[in-house]
Amino acid sequence: MDDDNVVKFERRKPQPEKKPAAEQRLQAGHIWLAVLAVIVLAWAYYQFIAPQTL
Repeated sequence: MDDDNVVKFERRKPQPEKKPAAEQRLQAGHIWLAVLAVIVLAWAYYQFIAPQTL
């Protein structure tokens, strides 16, 4: 018994919801702000806290 000619019905996959452009820009801004904060904190550590022998 060959099942090659049987049509199988499947549910459609739900479409992902699209975010508004303003929300995407806000999220990107938060990422860049976090990266900048890490760089500033690393600089401040080596400038003021780390021993001078490094």
